[in-house]
Amino acid sequence: MVPANDSISMGNPKAFLTVPRKEAGYRPINDRIYDFGEVEQTLNSSDRRQQASRCMDCGVPFCHWACPLGNKPPEWNDALYRGDWEMAYRLLNATNPFPEFTGRICPALCEKACILNLTEHEPTTNREDEVAIAEHAFKENYVRAQQTERNGHSVAVIGAGPAGLAAANELNHRGYSVTVYEANESAGGLLRYGIPNFKLNKSVIDRRIALLEEEGIRFVYGEHISTDALPEGFEAYVLATGTPDARDLKIPGRELKGIHLALEMLAQQNRVLAGMEFAKEDLVNARGKDVLVIGGGDTGSDCIGTAHRQGCRSVTQIEIMPRPVDGPEDPQNPWPNWPRTLKTTSSHEEGCVRRWNINTLEFLGEDGKLTGVRVQEIAWQPNPDGGRPLMVEKGEPEIIKADMVLLAMGFLKPQHPELPSNVFVAGDAASGASLVVRALASGIKVAEAVDAFLSR
Repeated sequence: MVPANDSISMGNPKAFLTVPRKEAGYRPINDRIYDFGEVEQTLNSSDRRQQASRCMDCGVPFCHWACPLGNKPPEWNDALYRGDWEMAYRLLNATNPFPEFTGRICPALCEKACILNLTEHEPTTNREDEVAIAEHAFKENYVRAQQTERNGHSVAVIGAGPAGLAAANELNHRGYSVTVYEANESAGGLLRYGIPNFKLNKSVIDRRIALLEEEGIRFVYGEHISTDALPEGFEAYVLATGTPDARDLKIPGRELKGIHLALEMLAQQNRVLAGMEFAKEDLVNARGKDVLVIGGGDTGSDCIGTAHRQGCRSVTQIEIMPRPVDGPEDPQNPWPNWPRTLKTTSSHEEGCVRRWNINTLEFLGEDGKLTGVRVQEIAWQPNPDGGRPLMVEKGEPEIIKADMVLLAMGFLKPQHPELPSNVFVAGDAASGASLVVRALASGIKVAEAVDAFLSR
């Protein structure tokens, strides 16, 4: 257990007045686009502690409210500022099972809810502080396997993505014998097969899985488990199978060669980096190609960064929805809520034409191969009957030259049959596609429900 820190005042409650926000930033573009190493840099420990000191004694920590895991940045930032890295990790790990993941890829809801974001638009660097604490903890051997006394009950977790790993970790620490079944050849789910290495090096996942195995969790790979044929011998089951079905675009020309779902490219590239080989005709590679990414979210951004590293000729990204406001404030979603403002990622900085309010009409090609995409600018008008705004044509159709299209339009929410009372659904499999931090929170919550069910 982590000792309560509520009675300890912040080490320097006025640092936010004198210390400006300082981010570690990214590696230079001309360096990073030639490899898949992580793009984000780190601050030295002195600067990192100084950044932690900016976490003010605000009284009502909206960062804690905004975090799906209920993280407590004021507590672990204070410990970090004081130089007590181990206490910082213990406080962080008390609510977050895998801070080395979220510290790299979380959009940091806590930072947008930071009161310094309201007043100065310079919130505390919680996400960077988090990953610095986690990496320091591994380096200094603060992260050790915990052996738990078994309670005699067994649980199967179906799916080794963030939600499944969080559920397995929580159940294991509560004394359950846990077996995790994964359809792929390795654990991690979208952490491994969706997120590029330049955002999350897969050695970070391997390190955590080795620790979970040391703590007693059993992993079984290459197993495709159906809900109507669950493995026998378990008292409860956690379905954490994610959102396997991507949104497709069924328009004329969809059969042309050169059109791929985003994960076909992203998952394959990660497998190639892991040493897997593919036949030349099966490679989804952007080398020398004009690439069009359809979809304006994080998956689309990951496709842009991957296309650059594969050596594409050009990248264009289109989105059917309007251009978000430039920010930093969103009048439609005021603080402390998440602002829907324009996001420019490291991949966008590497070069990309971005367009909004663009509807895709038809894929064009010759001899079965993609050559271009016919699109049209549109506008959105209020629906007189309420509900979703109406899409109306604006201007004349045009053709965007492309010999590769990557469809990054999100995922369909899974539909499950009626399940027995001892089967629980976690993460994206329950909610539809969402954030890794929400999947972790869901996995923990479901583990608590399983524990309550088996403890009756």
